[in-house]
Amino acid sequence: MKRLFSLILFGILSFALQGAVQAAENSTNEQAQAMVKKAIAYYKANGKEKTFAAVNDPAGPFNERDLYVVVYDLTGTVVAHGANKKLIGKNIIDLKDTDGVMIMKEQLAAGKGKNGGWVNYKWPHPLTKEMTQKSMYNEVIDDVMFACGVYK
Repeated sequence: MKRLFSLILFGILSFALQGAVQAAENSTNEQAQAMVKKAIAYYKANGKEKTFAAVNDPAGPFNERDLYVVVYDLTGTVVAHGANKKLIGKNIIDLKDTDGVMIMKEQLAAGKGKNGGWVNYKWPHPLTKEMTQKSMYNEVIDDVMFACGVYK
């Protein structure tokens, strides 16, 4: 009986720790916003071509853990993507999540705000591939929008 209790307790603790470890892997809103600010500073110092190349580089400065920068033009076309190069050149203005959220339209509206803005929607987690709630920070500068999000 003691052994059974120990096994059950071990199982419960393992499950709880697994959740805590996965939560610890997820980045924070502050880290995502800082990543966008870092990409914008890089853009101001180095221009579009060099910045887009750095964003597209999976080993570059704008791709860490579950954080990656995406750059869009103001029509909703992906011009650089830190996690999925297949999206580059695609216009996703009409993209909806599983709940009907018009992702790009909402991101552009938020990004054009005075200090940028956040949009919540569902998206596959880059590490687990599970459909997950995501919160994306967006900021427009010149004729492009920089974005980076966190998985909840």
